[in-house]
Amino acid sequence: MKNFKIENETNNITVHASAKEAEAFPDCERFGTEAALAKLAANWPAARLVEIWNSLPGATPVNKFKDRATAVSRIWKAIQSLGLAEAVAVGESAPETAQPEAVIPESLAPDTATPVAPQAPDVAPEPAPAKTKTPRAKKAPQSATNPGTPRDGSKTSQVIAMLKREGGSTLEEIVTAMGWLKHTTRAMLSAGGSLRKKHGLIVTSEKVGDQRRYSIKG
Repeated sequence: MKNFKIENETNNITVHASAKEAEAFPDCERFGTEAALAKLAANWPAARLVEIWNSLPGATPVNKFKDRATAVSRIWKAIQSLGLAEAVAVGESAPETAQPEAVIPESLAPDTATPVAPQAPDVAPEPAPAKTKTPRAKKAPQSATNPGTPRDGSKTSQVIAMLKREGGSTLEEIVTAMGWLKHTTRAMLSAGGSLRKKHGLIVTSEKVGDQRRYSIKG
């Protein structure tokens, strides 16, 4: 039987060969069955379940689940694809030597996922009549700033600056400076968060003493 641990601070989920091995890590919660996961999740905010799902490899991001039981069932089925040899941690970038991520079957995708709009048929438009003079298209104005760069002075740019400084920053430091909730900050720093999706930045984390520090290299 697989034994899982989930870190309270980062929501990283790792597979272990035995319960004893999983219990060797501090500040974590452990489970080996769907019922055990449901018991742990009973004390979690609904937002944490959404954050965990959105960080899973191949999962279709959602804003909410219709109920807690559905969230637990989806997450439990999805993490069965995590292998012992890979020990893939949810929410952190996999190393270059890791095996390809398992794709979540469509049957596991939550009902609340936003459908993708169908593409328009690739048909060339009919040419304009010969007598009609086609007006010259105006050049679109160029954006004043790089679309991947956050606005100066915004909270996002402040967080990026904290992560790029020497030694990075802790979750608590960012929460205090920005006035955000912990789960909101974790979601931003995760592999599926806005820093990666909107700005192409990869956030790394490491344990320094009793604290976990987050940073952006370069």
